[in-house]
Amino acid sequence: MARRPQGLHHPQQGEGRIARGDLGWGDSGAGYSALPSPPDPLPRADVLPPAASAHATFAANRAWGHVSLTFVATERGTHCATTREEGSLRVRFPGACAGAPEAVLVNTAGGIAGGDRFAVDLELQAGAEVVVTTTAAEKIYRSLGPNATFDLAAKLADGAALTWLPREMILFNRARLARAVDIALAPTATLLFAETVVFGRAAMGEAVQQGFFTDRWRVRRGGRLLFAENFGLDGPIADRLGEAAIAGGHAAIGTVLMAPADEAAVAAVRAMADQFRGEVGISAWSASPSGGIALARLAAANGALLRHDLVVVLSALGRQALPRIWLN
Repeated sequence: MARRPQGLHHPQQGEGRIARGDLGWGDSGAGYSALPSPPDPLPRADVLPPAASAHATFAANRAWGHVSLTFVATERGTHCATTREEGSLRVRFPGACAGAPEAVLVNTAGGIAGGDRFAVDLELQAGAEVVVTTTAAEKIYRSLGPNATFDLAAKLADGAALTWLPREMILFNRARLARAVDIALAPTATLLFAETVVFGRAAMGEAVQQGFFTDRWRVRRGGRLLFAENFGLDGPIADRLGEAAIAGGHAAIGTVLMAPADEAAVAAVRAMADQFRGEVGISAWSASPSGGIALARLAAANGALLRHDLVVVLSALGRQALPRIWLN
């Protein structure tokens, strides 16, 4: 009987993988190495008391995913030096992109439910530039109790440029999500960061009567805090969205953060006021010698109107080409 060669390990189902090299940008020499196996399986349900059995069954059915990317600048443009994928979160790199290369995040779980955990880690070395987006709107489904979590961490070296443009996130009734964003910018790094949230599917007549959503953003430049925000809705979300100081009755909201930026960015967006179909406001602050920030807020009756206004804002801020996946 032939013996299996020693020292070889082929990733089993459920394991992650590391790819060193460029996946889809013309580098055919990417090599894969297996990641450590997932933790041992949960104890058998038939030897647990009923309460513990129910908890174990629920935990075993939660999705988790982690993507870690490192980008470097080369003579031929930005190159993805290291890609790490774990769980149900994947990344793809479409070719022939206009401008900076694109990284497209794919959630193979088909959405996010209570207790799911996802994380993305990005490192852009000096001079690297990339656009990060998603394949489709991310759906946050009803939770039976636990919060789902999504954590984003990004580190940008001098001269690096990150454009974060995911599709909208749709929260269903009784969804529960806690999101955290931590970004570290070198003195000359550039950031354009946009996030949009839609509460319920208007075409289906849905509304988010109850739920939980928190969004924590921290952006630092040169180690000093540049922007911080804690946003939270808990309990009767529909009632809170009806308040004038929150969404004024709109069911879709968005935020665009640009750094560095100045009053010129504000003037460019305000000049497009006659094209907006919802409400849009923008302000700028000069916070450091490396440049300040511009912050735009958007609110609209539904996701389609919000996306229209977001595209107008991005165009005014100098973003001429949308990610290719947005056009499909």
